[in-house]
Amino acid sequence: MKLILKEYNLKLKHTFTISRESIDFQPSLIVELQSDGFSGFGEATSNPYYKTTVPMMMEDLEKIRTIIESTENETPEVFWSKIHPYLKDDMFALCALDLAYNDLYARKKGKKLYELWNYTTERNPMTDYTIGIASIEKMVSKMQELPWPIYKIKLGTKEDIAIIKELRKHTNAVFRIDANCGWGVEETINNAIELKKLGVEFLEQPMKADNWEAHREVFKHSVLPIIADESCIIEEDVAKCFNHFHGVNVKLVKCGGLTPGKRMIEEAKKLGLRTMVGCMTESTVGISAIAHLLPQLDYVDMDGALLLAEDIATGVTIKDGVVSYSNLNGTGVTLL
Repeated sequence: MKLILKEYNLKLKHTFTISRESIDFQPSLIVELQSDGFSGFGEATSNPYYKTTVPMMMEDLEKIRTIIESTENETPEVFWSKIHPYLKDDMFALCALDLAYNDLYARKKGKKLYELWNYTTERNPMTDYTIGIASIEKMVSKMQELPWPIYKIKLGTKEDIAIIKELRKHTNAVFRIDANCGWGVEETINNAIELKKLGVEFLEQPMKADNWEAHREVFKHSVLPIIADESCIIEEDVAKCFNHFHGVNVKLVKCGGLTPGKRMIEEAKKLGLRTMVGCMTESTVGISAIAHLLPQLDYVDMDGALLLAEDIATGVTIKDGVVSYSNLNGTGVTLL
């Protein structure tokens, strides 16, 4: 097996702002694994909140190149368990590698990844489209630029309710709110009351990740479901979220890829938690991997490639929130 690493700097259509930062470009690592005439592709993006850069990921993968390239025909689960000890401090790199390996493994088997997992796709949820923090005029302009059935609105300002009231005048779409740890307990409980009246479906990670007492309080009193994001990073976190959140948002880059992501979703379902997978402004490489988990999800946020000025791959396509799979096997990705 041959390991190929490629670095990209993905240009965004618009400046993307959340409560912590603003970006115009998203650095990204593409991992390609070649074997027996097949290629598998995976992706992970840099993220300052998690102190992860593309050069760091590349360095960590180079250190174990020999171990990676000596692997042949192991299941993705066995491969992940073998590599995890070496990359346990760099889950983003592990994710890109795991996605590529899952893709390659399924292509060798002559199946799409969801087929390999025996998932049926008839009830796949639609994806939302994210509107970052900006002036109300710019937020409205972004919605008008791409009319969509579900919008995920980034909040965490002093004018959050006013923003949603104004945006509601311009669309009947479902709203989901992501405050990115920007609120407190009373603020979350009170905002939920107002936001429910404005057609909001759920709140994602309104408070700081490690404030479990606050999460428990909000869980008991919020009139809207609360979905964990920054509080649910790795597999062990799912159980912690029980009775503190109504659901979990699994990010593949944070947990180390599709292999542990599947296990997290299964664990969440057993606990009665709602399931969601989110993206980190990946290209169609990362987004196509997420698509194969759709049959197991209640919600999905996989609009990363739609936010790009120019994509680097083909794979799944998304129109009006509906995801369509590529005709190719594996995750269905081809690099442009």
